[in-house]
Amino acid sequence: MRALLKAVAGFVGILFLGLLPATGFELKPYKDELFAYPKVLDARLNGAFLRLDYQIQRDLRDRDEIAERRVKSKYVSSRPSWYVRERSAVLAGQKRKHIRVGTPGEESELLLLYLHGKGGSRKQGNADWTFGGNFNRLKNLIVRNRGVYLSPDVMLESPMGTQEVRELIAQYRKQMPRARVIVACGSMGAQVCYGLAQRAGVAGPLAGLFFLGGASDKRLLSGEVYQRRVPLVFGHGSADRVYSWEMQYALFKALVSKGKGYPARFRLFETGSHGTPIRMIDWREEINWMLEWATEREY
Repeated sequence: MRALLKAVAGFVGILFLGLLPATGFELKPYKDELFAYPKVLDARLNGAFLRLDYQIQRDLRDRDEIAERRVKSKYVSSRPSWYVRERSAVLAGQKRKHIRVGTPGEESELLLLYLHGKGGSRKQGNADWTFGGNFNRLKNLIVRNRGVYLSPDVMLESPMGTQEVRELIAQYRKQMPRARVIVACGSMGAQVCYGLAQRAGVAGPLAGLFFLGGASDKRLLSGEVYQRRVPLVFGHGSADRVYSWEMQYALFKALVSKGKGYPARFRLFETGSHGTPIRMIDWREEINWMLEWATEREY
């Protein structure tokens, strides 16, 4: 009888566990030791702001075989190349190209887009050997974790660019209905992300936005993303001569002051230049933080 009771109790326990909410999805480790942040020089706001010890000799010259052109091979894996496809889509009435990494489907968990800056193209976000191999790591994280990554050509200086990204996201949402959507914007690509932040439109809800070496825009303090408390990550180099980190930091401070407890992070790379955040951002750490926040909101 005692054995029977134990068996019944175990069966009931299994049924009960089946009724509990699923645990939050997160990206599993991949070369974390190579891409982890350098030493923290200063931390504020309970870690929301970090000043990080970027050193050009260690983090660029010693990391690359050819400085800024080819990273050492230990930072790169060829696995994502099996999943890379050139694609095109009609967006805002025009045929536009994008690179897709991964296969969309009903079980896909994450859709992540990278939007290039001025002078860039869809190829920038697909570059395996430049930017210290950080795009290759991102692609590996995506294909190893039931995700899809898009790197589109983007019209940066027109509201049409934001509309095109909205429509591209909407098209993929139909194929991957359960996937959370995160958009990362490099340099002038931030202008498109500020448009998304103001009104996501047909893109639907977003789970997070990255602003990497971008300009500041006060639309972030009043738009749809702010109202929904979507997680934001800012990355900047302290020696950026294109966009001042102080202006972006002022926007970050206004955000966390106005929306008390707002989920935002700022990663400042000491002595880093304009492209440093793209090279140094820890994709896994920041994306998992965004996904954790999204899970908490859902449950």
